[in-house]
Amino acid sequence: MIRSHVLVCGGTGCTSSGSVAMGEKLENELIARGLDDEIKVVRTGCFGLCALGPIMIVYPEGTFYSHVTLDDIPEIVEEHLLKGRVVERLIYNDTGKELNHHEVFSLNDTGFYKKQKRLALRNCGVINPESIDEYIAMDGYAALGKALTEMTPAQVIQTIKDSGLRGRGGGGFSTGTKWDFAAKSVSDKKYVVCNGDEGDPGAFMDRSVLEGDPHTVLEAMAIAGYAIGADEGYIYVRAEYPIAVARLQIAINQAREYGLLGKDIFSSGFNFDVQLRLGAGAFVCGEETALLTSIEGHRGEPRPRPPFPAVKGLFNQPTIINNVETLANISQIILHGPEWFTSMGTEKSKGTKVFALGGKILHTGLVEIPMGTTLREIIYEIGGGIPNGKKFKAAQTGGPSGGCIPAEHLDTPIDYDSLVAIGSMMGSGGLIVMDEDNCMVDIAKFFLEFTVDESCGKCPPCRIGTRRMLEILEKITSGKGEDGDIEKLEDLAKNIKTTALCGLGQTAPNPILSTLRYFRDEYEAHIYEKRCPAGQCKALARIMINPAKCKGCGLCSKVCPVNAISGVIKSPFIIDQSTCIKCGACIEKCKFGAIEKK
Repeated sequence: MIRSHVLVCGGTGCTSSGSVAMGEKLENELIARGLDDEIKVVRTGCFGLCALGPIMIVYPEGTFYSHVTLDDIPEIVEEHLLKGRVVERLIYNDTGKELNHHEVFSLNDTGFYKKQKRLALRNCGVINPESIDEYIAMDGYAALGKALTEMTPAQVIQTIKDSGLRGRGGGGFSTGTKWDFAAKSVSDKKYVVCNGDEGDPGAFMDRSVLEGDPHTVLEAMAIAGYAIGADEGYIYVRAEYPIAVARLQIAINQAREYGLLGKDIFSSGFNFDVQLRLGAGAFVCGEETALLTSIEGHRGEPRPRPPFPAVKGLFNQPTIINNVETLANISQIILHGPEWFTSMGTEKSKGTKVFALGGKILHTGLVEIPMGTTLREIIYEIGGGIPNGKKFKAAQTGGPSGGCIPAEHLDTPIDYDSLVAIGSMMGSGGLIVMDEDNCMVDIAKFFLEFTVDESCGKCPPCRIGTRRMLEILEKITSGKGEDGDIEKLEDLAKNIKTTALCGLGQTAPNPILSTLRYFRDEYEAHIYEKRCPAGQCKALARIMINPAKCKGCGLCSKVCPVNAISGVIKSPFIIDQSTCIKCGACIEKCKFGAIEKK
């Protein structure tokens, strides 16, 4: 009889930290002690707290262990699983609550989890994603059964419309309306496509859902197929997501074996099956028409719209395309009703949103919050704030297609319309936090470099225009900026936004426009003062020794690779600015904080 379940994170983050070997050692240790019949090890998806991996949770107690190493396994087995005493030094506890040997606390009490509402992530870190039985035990495929046996296709579409669910992939278009367009398109063949090609730097929301709960995507695609009259679906996912790909294929095989994909599902006469297609990593294939072109076996390039995919999509047939997170909400809306979903969020942005929280933040990881939660709550209450006492400077949402939100908008509610109003966008859900040490001109250059590299090259505004903007930014950050460069950037950005072929090209200038809007003074300092206020642009930075703090120990001169530092022991040293390469080795070595980058 099983008395305990030990959940071991099997998401990409924890896997990279060694959770696979940790799980294997745990199983071997249990076998060696004769506990394998009493304690079951379950490999799950992502728990969310990626910065604390590898993670292990013991149930029924709910003890949350973080940063677990191979050397910790014998102690956990001996003390906790055998003697019933928690290993306090490994417990994740940011509540300030003192624990005794037999006491644990609810994860909902912690700063990271208490303001979250896990809907799309409801099964991630809870079930074994490679077990269809565990998914079914969590009401899996009940929504598909309800849709096929109790609802008409029109009722399914109206339910999704009434829920107010908007696409979680970027633009925020009404999901129900998209389905309605495809349902009304007349054709003998229609398709459902899942866009799992998230390519934004720092984004890993869809990957985590595919790794932790693949059946929720299959179930939603089948419901969508029933709603619009499609009998075939494709999941387009990056080949760089090997764990997600493997678990998706396992889930597809299991669903077919159980009769939940294939012919006559639930004896309803409805047929639907799903195939996997792997992307080669082109960012542009996240754009829906380029994705369809890639599935068809051609180079991934966008198509002019209209016609929209709902009218003429995959293989020129009506097609609906939804991203992973959008689909992860479908079964719950069908099961619980649209009113349940609309009770969360704001007037025009219903439900929750998943964010990949990264950058200068204490708790890097995956969070899901109700729409309308403020940026301040996400960063300081859920994310734990900025490390090392640094000041918050900006947050980038929407990746290369989004914008930078400054400190003055920390209390902005996170929803589609509020973000657009302040010059950013929701995007797929990447949220990168920056502190006072980040140069906003350099940040704009970083995202533009990415866009230039990933442009498919089909339309001149994106192919040529973004490169011209990048050249201007490179000139500014190298200390060669001139009067008029800012105006050239603005003109180019506005022209590209209005003339590029697809959404990726049209939004490529957003990081420049938002940083110009809120951090114009930094651009001006680079151009007119030949100074980088954050000290990040090497060509403009100056590394200085503060004579009041320098003790004359000479360590800085010993580590300088170009011999730019000179002086006499026990007297302040100096740096030759003409020789210094701004490597920062002296700053790291100085024990007295006497060397600064300005």
